[in-house]
Amino acid sequence: MPTTRKLASAALAVAIGATALAACGSNGSKASAGSGGDAPTGSKTVTLVSHDSFAASPSVLKAFTKETGYTVKVLKTGDAGEAVNKAILTKGDPQGDVFFGVDNTLLSRALDNGLFTPYAAKGLDRVDPSTRLDGSKHRVTPIDSGNLCVNYDRAYFRDHELAPPATFADLVKPQYKNLLVTENVATSSPGLGFLLGTVAKYGDSGWQGYWKKLKNNGVQVVDSWEQAYNQDFSGSAGGKKAKATRPLVVSYASSPPSEVLYAKPQPKTPAEAPTGVATGTCFRQIEFAGLLDGAKNPAGGKALINFMISKRFQEDMPLQMFVDPVVEGAKEPAVFTKFGAKITGGETMSPSRIAAHRDQWIQTWSSLLVK
Repeated sequence: MPTTRKLASAALAVAIGATALAACGSNGSKASAGSGGDAPTGSKTVTLVSHDSFAASPSVLKAFTKETGYTVKVLKTGDAGEAVNKAILTKGDPQGDVFFGVDNTLLSRALDNGLFTPYAAKGLDRVDPSTRLDGSKHRVTPIDSGNLCVNYDRAYFRDHELAPPATFADLVKPQYKNLLVTENVATSSPGLGFLLGTVAKYGDSGWQGYWKKLKNNGVQVVDSWEQAYNQDFSGSAGGKKAKATRPLVVSYASSPPSEVLYAKPQPKTPAEAPTGVATGTCFRQIEFAGLLDGAKNPAGGKALINFMISKRFQEDMPLQMFVDPVVEGAKEPAVFTKFGAKITGGETMSPSRIAAHRDQWIQTWSSLLVK
């Protein structure tokens, strides 16, 4: 998800950090919309607005062009929270045709602001029912899922002969003082997801006290996942280069495979990833795509959403965005399943509860942590 979201070392950030990419193929193609969309009419470009961590293989986007005649342009507009806010500001006159990257922590904000035109994507019956949070309204389509969790730098804890934390409760213990970096909940989807995980764990009467303990234990707050993971976390390739000092970071259960895949030099047969996951600190994230209200190319947008829940796109996602597919039968690569943490008991929260309290929780958290 990131988010993602979101989800790799500095090497991966370079690989996916371009602000736009387009699938190859002739704009003059007359191919029918093999992904189930309308035949190409008008513009042959479909614009996908997304957070900064969107990535897809050029060959996969080329396949979409071959099937439908549409070329994909990707417009990246910041972290997930920032991207959603920008989409709200351009409501009715959007920057593109499809928005990808709104997750369950921000979904109600997007829906309440009427960002999307309802569309029941072709192939939706193959999507995990537990991810279809908009019910029969079909304003958004689930694309991926994952778990936001604290990651740890194995080398740091081995060198300091200290067991890494495993749970939320561990993070406030004295031995982990000044070790954790997390994201601002007002600007970052991973940060917000981590906050929601603590609310789900400790309840309305306990989460503020928990965050006071985290603050007293030296938690560092930064604006984005990219900064936290790639600059401040000592376990990432970017963090090592920057001589980062924080061996704990709020990231994803699927982040460790990225450190294996993009390690330089590449290890021959690693027994484990250089980073691990505190499995008792997780919150489930689901990311969605929706047809933007006022889209200039709605036919192309529908075809793209259909394609994003196709097996080809879904099987490309794990090593591009380090997220889990949501479509039945989509397989994950071996490096992803071997080194990623599988979470079965992560915290969750209903979108209605998030919608009712999110702004209040963000305001309270901000007064506690960044005033």
